[in-house]
Amino acid sequence: MSSTTEETKINQSYDDKKDYIEKENSPSPLFFLNQISQSPLEYGYSFWFSKRPSKNATNQSTAPTNPANYDANLRLVGTFNSVEKFWYYYAHMTRPHDLVGHADILMFKDGIRPLWEDDANKNGGKWIVRLKKGLANRCWENLILAILGEQFMVGEEICGAVVSCRYQEDLISIWNKTCSNQAVTSRIKDTLKRILNLPPSTILEYKSHNDSLKDNSSFHF
Repeated sequence: MSSTTEETKINQSYDDKKDYIEKENSPSPLFFLNQISQSPLEYGYSFWFSKRPSKNATNQSTAPTNPANYDANLRLVGTFNSVEKFWYYYAHMTRPHDLVGHADILMFKDGIRPLWEDDANKNGGKWIVRLKKGLANRCWENLILAILGEQFMVGEEICGAVVSCRYQEDLISIWNKTCSNQAVTSRIKDTLKRILNLPPSTILEYKSHNDSLKDNSSFHF
């Protein structure tokens, strides 16, 4: 499903939710959406957005982003627990290939903040797939639809997913609760390769959040 030119897109002004989910001087579409029957999802989810400020805007050095700064840059887009509400948000969101700079779109179960330090994430990890530019849109959509459709078959292990748009490449990651459960992480890997239709030679990296914190390799993508 794609957004239409008449509707307001989610863009880089994620600061005020009213800017992108309501038309000026009109009732919120969510009001009408709540009046119709819903097709419930197994779990509720939230969309989040994060964009690293430019150096000129912040007068900061090129030092890596720290967890506190990442948390401060997170914006909650909206929460949904039905198919209809998912499509409402997704249809109005900017697609990964239209994002500029260092930006993340995140989808996590309701109640889980997309931070390594969250109680649901602290003992977990993530599978990371590095993508050439131009592939993120398809891969991101396939991934989140598979999560919502419970295709990973690992119970409550899935915490959420992230698409990270960078200058030279894009990254897709899926987070789970328990990094030490090899049966779960292997199943997630196999399902991920299938739903993204990745070639057999594709390298997937699994990294625990604890290891990421220790080596400070990259924050929260």
